[in-house]
Amino acid sequence: MKKVAVVILNWNGEELLKKFLPSVLATLPEYAEAIIADNASTDGSIAFLNSTYPEIKIIQNKTNGGFAKGYNEALTHVHNEYVVLLNSDIETPENWVQPMTEFMDKNPSVGAAMPKILQYRKKTHFEYAGAAGGYIDQWGFPFCRGRIFDTLEEDKGQYNNNEPVFWASGACMFVRNDTFKKLNGFDEFFFAHMEEIDLCWRMQRAGYLVYAVGESHVYHLGGGTLNKLSPKKTFLNFRNSLFLLIKNYPRNKFLIKMTQKLLLDGLAAAKFLFEGNVRHFLAVFKAHMSFYANLLKYLKIRKKLNQQHTNKEIIGVYKPSIAKEYFISKKNKYSDLAKDSFL
Repeated sequence: MKKVAVVILNWNGEELLKKFLPSVLATLPEYAEAIIADNASTDGSIAFLNSTYPEIKIIQNKTNGGFAKGYNEALTHVHNEYVVLLNSDIETPENWVQPMTEFMDKNPSVGAAMPKILQYRKKTHFEYAGAAGGYIDQWGFPFCRGRIFDTLEEDKGQYNNNEPVFWASGACMFVRNDTFKKLNGFDEFFFAHMEEIDLCWRMQRAGYLVYAVGESHVYHLGGGTLNKLSPKKTFLNFRNSLFLLIKNYPRNKFLIKMTQKLLLDGLAAAKFLFEGNVRHFLAVFKAHMSFYANLLKYLKIRKKLNQQHTNKEIIGVYKPSIAKEYFISKKNKYSDLAKDSFL
């Protein structure tokens, strides 16, 4: 068995596989293999793989359970030491795997890590889904080194260091297989979006570190399966951010932060309505209805997690509001943020 399995989750992505899989296969070191996890595709994906790459192992999930369930089901069949969760719309350059595995070999306390993620169409700039490593503020709003909201920095080598972060992007995440399974993988109810942030938070609570490794990079097309302007993505992001906080937020000021978060979401919904984005306004409303419908369930999950994990030091939480910093104080780069404001 090879040390590393690069597992690409596919759902009706024949064209993406044709475009991006060749670069992945061409850049794998001898100790790594590629595996396709298919979420019950109905296009020609499987026929294409069987005819063009018969040597590639295919794990066929019975249903499309989204990113979270799709990977959870697939990884029950994967037993390599390291697993790379790789989006099907990523181009890989030479020497992208080696720095990651070497770093994790030397640092056994690291449960997950990510390379820099740059844009496929504009390779000089960071890409939205992770950039150079992720953080959140105290209200659960995510941002990255190299990306705050929609401002994407140019990669000038400013984030080439190896840095502990709050979350690693699911677009290209290296995980220790045993750690992933010990923590029961992704929360399948998330379906997609922010499930990797939840996993990384639970990793930190369990005593593992999450890192961004600046010696490696990949190129991400982005929006390959769900465009960021989609109301469905708005629904998932708003709903899942509430689940994220209720599961993991520390006891201190928990009720205050949850109340503030709900109010901030209400302001965001009002902004959508004022701008005429009725579908996105309704997406936020539906997200809150789903949250309330599942509130008791997630309070039970929260209680169980609090019993399992002691209060470990959590790295990468930004104490001020990132929305206030960005929209009011006009701090649109990671370098603009005060470093002593991070927990």
